[in-house]
Amino acid sequence: MGRRNITQVSDFILMGLTDSAEIRLVLFTLFLLMYLITVLGNVGMILIIRLDPQLHTPMYFFLRHLSFLDLSYSSVITPKTLDNLLNSTKDISYLNCFIQMSCFIFLGGTECFLLSSMAYDRYVAICNPLRYPIVMYTRRCCSLVFGCYLIGFMDSFVNGLCMSRLHFCKSNIIYHFFCDLSPILALSCTDTHGVEIIISTFAGSSLVLSLTTIAGSYVSILSTILKITSTSSKKKAFSTCASHLLGVTVFYGTMIFTYLKPSKSYSLGKDHVASVFYTIVIPMLNPLIYSLRNKEVKNALRRVMQKIK
Repeated sequence: MGRRNITQVSDFILMGLTDSAEIRLVLFTLFLLMYLITVLGNVGMILIIRLDPQLHTPMYFFLRHLSFLDLSYSSVITPKTLDNLLNSTKDISYLNCFIQMSCFIFLGGTECFLLSSMAYDRYVAICNPLRYPIVMYTRRCCSLVFGCYLIGFMDSFVNGLCMSRLHFCKSNIIYHFFCDLSPILALSCTDTHGVEIIISTFAGSSLVLSLTTIAGSYVSILSTILKITSTSSKKKAFSTCASHLLGVTVFYGTMIFTYLKPSKSYSLGKDHVASVFYTIVIPMLNPLIYSLRNKEVKNALRRVMQKIK
């Protein structure tokens, strides 16, 4: 076989969301405001759970890690997006691009299984309330969270290993506002079919496993709630799951819309909107979803504020 002259690109150019200077300024203001809310909301949630002893329970242990993931998730993407909206130079180095993509996949994969662990926690609390302290003891909760981070790392590692086998010698222009998988694969000058199969198989298996855990937990929860005769008890049981169920629906809905489709159907407009939603909007919404409907968090905030005073 003859040797091919492959010139590896040293950096990429992120085209962003729009070329209009006026729209970029509006988006910068909007995204900056959303990022500040994200930071304040998630840091606030972490501090409240840490400072209030009454929130030292398995549910809030998982919620604290969810806030940490959302904060990290947004911080991996949003600062660079804000920088690109202000500056005319939108380049990102090859190394930084793949670090951003690896962190994004690691945090996203970890959050998928953390949401599954939270669903299992709600299943045990509602379906086996008497055994809840025995089943969800501290060591098991720590093991579940460690497992979530480990699976997220494995997802990221497999993705990085596959992407390292590719060469990028065509265009270096990424038609996205961050280093996402689909637009980067489109730039490769080597065959990506095998890589796409490996990545899709691994990511699909993780997604199916986490969704199966969540679906199984909520089927059992619904079955238990329907057997409850007291209306007030039913409302209380539903209220403990409503926030988590809403968060799961929003997170998985946008993920499935964006990634569970052929790479050829990649659409700039629709995928940009979905990507903005799960990288910038969802990390901002989660602390609001889990706090505004939660009396325990509101009461904990009052107690913490009284201690400070």
